[in-house]
Amino acid sequence: MRSILIAFSEADRDSVPSLEAIPGVADALPDWIRMDDSYRPVRVGGIGAEALQGLPSDAPASEAYVLRASIDESDLDRVPDRFGTGRVFADPQIVSFPGGQGTPITCGASPAVGDYQDVQDKLNVPGLHASGATGHGTALAIMDSGVSESHLRGILPSVNIDQQVSWQSPGHPSSPGPGHHSAGHGTMCAFDALIVAPDATVLDYPILSSPGPPSGTWFSAILSNALSAYAHLLAWWAVAFGPNRRRYHSLVVSNSWGMSDPNWDLPPSHPGRYQDNPNHPFSQIVAALASHNVDILFSAGNCGSHCPDPQCGPNMPYSITGANAHPDVTCVGGVDTNDRWVGYSSEGPAIPNLDPDKPDLAAYTHFLGSMVGGNNTPDAGTSAACPVAAGCVAALRSNHSQLVASARRMASILKSSARKTPGSPVGWDRKLGYGILDPVASDSRLP
Repeated sequence: MRSILIAFSEADRDSVPSLEAIPGVADALPDWIRMDDSYRPVRVGGIGAEALQGLPSDAPASEAYVLRASIDESDLDRVPDRFGTGRVFADPQIVSFPGGQGTPITCGASPAVGDYQDVQDKLNVPGLHASGATGHGTALAIMDSGVSESHLRGILPSVNIDQQVSWQSPGHPSSPGPGHHSAGHGTMCAFDALIVAPDATVLDYPILSSPGPPSGTWFSAILSNALSAYAHLLAWWAVAFGPNRRRYHSLVVSNSWGMSDPNWDLPPSHPGRYQDNPNHPFSQIVAALASHNVDILFSAGNCGSHCPDPQCGPNMPYSITGANAHPDVTCVGGVDTNDRWVGYSSEGPAIPNLDPDKPDLAAYTHFLGSMVGGNNTPDAGTSAACPVAAGCVAALRSNHSQLVASARRMASILKSSARKTPGSPVGWDRKLGYGILDPVASDSRLP
């Protein structure tokens, strides 16, 4: 089975139960389309290059709703651009980026290079904390597979998880609550951020542990889960529902996931595909959240040329695609604690139509830390590098809130203060971006 998204203009409706209820669309639906009635419609801005400013939280100004449907693989090539007034977009599978295969350079099967204390030393975390940059006042959203608070409390001195700000997969309300997931990839990401920003408060968004359409046998995590979660996060941050919004002056979002294989997308000729489309609904909602001065970080991916992860597609001309290449996000590649590029870290330039100069910078990975995979299993992949960088940003926000320094300013300072490795070129580099993240140097340059 494959999932697709269908966006339709219906700004005057408060809620729409299913696509069949939309005038002019029901007659256009073929019998091979199966609507997912468990997926709550997501309100987004206008679908098109001229309407990137639309906000899901602004119902009167909203120009589109997005619903989810499923089709058979054999029907993929005949998916049209539209069904009546509804525009069709890709809803590809998304995966975490835990690491690549093993070779003499640091790769997925390589032993750990140092531990999390080495990461703290390389980043001068004690110096950050001495300046007050600990993450207090910052909400840190971990968009991943869910967080185990009990596991984290066994290895960290303190853990703060907001039990009120939570998201659950539409149609699957029985999933565990915030902080009550099994220890896995999401717990690793939370740990890797908290070793830099221990006073940040984690928001648990388990997009990768939430199944897709309950039809057929296809239950992989898909982009529509992230779309729904981002809509929830945007509504909470932009319109400040709930009293706990007042606890935070800044919001940082960590995303250690992406689309590894272009074959998971719609065909290259389809205008609704995801990987190089700034007008895809998810690209738009990322832009909308960024417009509210939110720091959004994405991992670069694990499709680097030296030892790509097995899930990467064959002969990929571009290994950084979709939201990971969005101009409003900071894209993070990986280095080990010896400041060496890890061979699975995806390289730029990113796919055309988005921001070619990705990754933006590199952060540390492949170290012993969270122990979610056992005592000798490293926190690896750009999956670890991204939350390390997000923890740096969350810590910096304690001294430089989003009310003082914009998200765009933060991203610019992170790049201009990044540390170059010996022999690296001036300016942007296809492996390490502008260099290795240096939060203490960034702290001194921020207002």
